[in-house]
Amino acid sequence: MKSILNYFGHPLLKIPLLSGLLTGVLCFLYFLGLYAVGIPALGNIRVLDYGIHIIMMIATMWYYRKYIGHGRLHLWEGLTIGYVLNTTAALITGWLIYLFVTQVDPGVFADYITNSKALLLEGKKQIIDQFGPETFAEQWSKAINMKPGVLLPDELTKKTALAVIPVLIISLIFRKQDYSIMQ
Repeated sequence: MKSILNYFGHPLLKIPLLSGLLTGVLCFLYFLGLYAVGIPALGNIRVLDYGIHIIMMIATMWYYRKYIGHGRLHLWEGLTIGYVLNTTAALITGWLIYLFVTQVDPGVFADYITNSKALLLEGKKQIIDQFGPETFAEQWSKAINMKPGVLLPDELTKKTALAVIPVLIISLIFRKQDYSIMQ
């Protein structure tokens, strides 16, 4: 057991895990802010919480480079920090939102289903023209039968897809290696 704890005590995992935890909580607070203002908290505007991910990735890589790497950060360290932080934050946010819609206010998820059905009806003609009526029927069935359990994998999938380019760019910006071995 101690070896497992030592493994997660390494700064390359510990720092992005803690930063990811903080990021997940901040994203959940953004969700709660939308909820408090009356904006559909599970709507498309919630995607803007990815800005919190980017800010925290920048801050974490800067911190790691300055205090752990002593001015150096390898590309693979930056990629590791970015993806660990992003995945941790997405899991924390997804679980907190899941707990909120199952324990606190199930109406948020009911509104999400209603909005999803309205969006499908809005694009019905386009979907049928491009993919056929079977695809629309399948999507409609998915929207009607959606359960809150879909929120966690949905959050993880969206945040992972959004992370690819920003993590690479931020890692490349903060990358600084020791080239003294080549001299």
